[in-house]
Amino acid sequence: MSFLKKLFGGGGGSSTPPSTPAETHNGYTLYPEPVKDGGTWRIGARIEKEIDGEVKSHFMMRADTLQSFDEACAASLNKARMLVDQQGESIFR
Repeated sequence: MSFLKKLFGGGGGSSTPPSTPAETHNGYTLYPEPVKDGGTWRIGARIEKEIDGEVKSHFMMRADTLQSFDEACAASLNKARMLVDQQGESIFR
């Protein structure tokens, strides 16, 4: 039965990527969250900052894809840092 589950998508392992540590950059908390896209990983990150007592959150996703999860995490953090440096709090509008 396990063979049939794997064959038809009912099993075969977890699709949840491993968790990665957050990073703080200029008062923002950056969470690398690459998105599985077929056999590759699409660059993605959640950017958060507390403003006036409220935590604001923005999810950034890019078209760039990489082969490994670790490479995608590193690239996601780099892109998130650039976005914060270029746009600051305007990303929450």
